[in-house]
Amino acid sequence: MPEDVENQAEVEEAEQAEQVELEALRSENEELISTLQHLQADFENYRKRAQRDQDALVARAGERIVKELLPVLDDLERALEAAESHEEAKLEDGVKLVHRQLEQLLAKEGLAPVETDGMFDPHVHEALLTQPSESDEGSVIEVLQKGYRLGDRVLRPARVVVAGPKEEPDGDAA
Repeated sequence: MPEDVENQAEVEEAEQAEQVELEALRSENEELISTLQHLQADFENYRKRAQRDQDALVARAGERIVKELLPVLDDLERALEAAESHEEAKLEDGVKLVHRQLEQLLAKEGLAPVETDGMFDPHVHEALLTQPSESDEGSVIEVLQKGYRLGDRVLRPARVVVAGPKEEPDGDAA
């Protein structure tokens, strides 16, 4: 019988060791779950904060451009007042001033006109017409609407008339 008691004691000891190990694993598992939940909450807070910061940045950028456009608005109002009092020269000068001011403001923000000298480029030009011309075939002969780039992106292509083949003289001279 002493052998059975020893075996039973070993079995109970092994079961207690397994129980202790199981409790340690459960405790570790709960700690890891808690850590993951905290990380998930921290990440969600970070994501929300980053979105708020981005929204604020966009709002400030819009605010800055609007603030810089206010003097242009003021000059337009002055030009309109001059038009009401029929001061034609002042109206023309006022419109030129506003145009120049707006052009400078937009250039400062990176806006540049699309070049229209030379050959037609489908990446920056939109051909509305082709017509016979003495110019080289495929060259831009007239700009109907200016195109603009913002940095290296085309905001609006230039709308142009492109030179087609030269007209052949009519051979039916009688």
